[in-house]
Amino acid sequence: MFNLGVSGWIIAMRTFIIYVALLVGLHLAGKRELGQMTPFDLVVILLIANAVQIAMVGPDTSVTGGLIAAGVLVGINFGVAQARERVPWLRRAVEGSPTLLIDDGKFVLKHLIREGLNEDEVMMAIREHGIAEVTDVRMAVLETDGSISIVPADAKALRTRKHVRFIRRQG
Repeated sequence: MFNLGVSGWIIAMRTFIIYVALLVGLHLAGKRELGQMTPFDLVVILLIANAVQIAMVGPDTSVTGGLIAAGVLVGINFGVAQARERVPWLRRAVEGSPTLLIDDGKFVLKHLIREGLNEDEVMMAIREHGIAEVTDVRMAVLETDGSISIVPADAKALRTRKHVRFIRRQG
């Protein structure tokens, strides 16, 4: 049960490579994908987890091999979390930065395209705030967590800013 058929260092190295690859892949998927999870997304995540488990531990199915992989994942995640608090460029690289979607009542089309959004999807978030027209929005920002923040054009102060979760269209 505790027989380690593959060197612990090889498992640790494989696990590290998989972690970095998944982190880069999720970053490339964009804030929009991370902001909302559909049942389809959950299935994909579960399948990815199953697929990369084999890549991390190889033929080793021992408890020790699984514990090494889990320990490396927890350790790397802790290390990245600590490092991103201390290194500003690493935080931007891992988390990204907010994206301006509407500026003074006008869509910033270049940013919408980059984030994989269309005007209808942003309008849905605007309507959730009770605002009917894009011209009534001073600023809309796609936050790093996938939510869209809306600042109405008539807002007196920033404290009136509201947050909504971005809701991806189904089907």
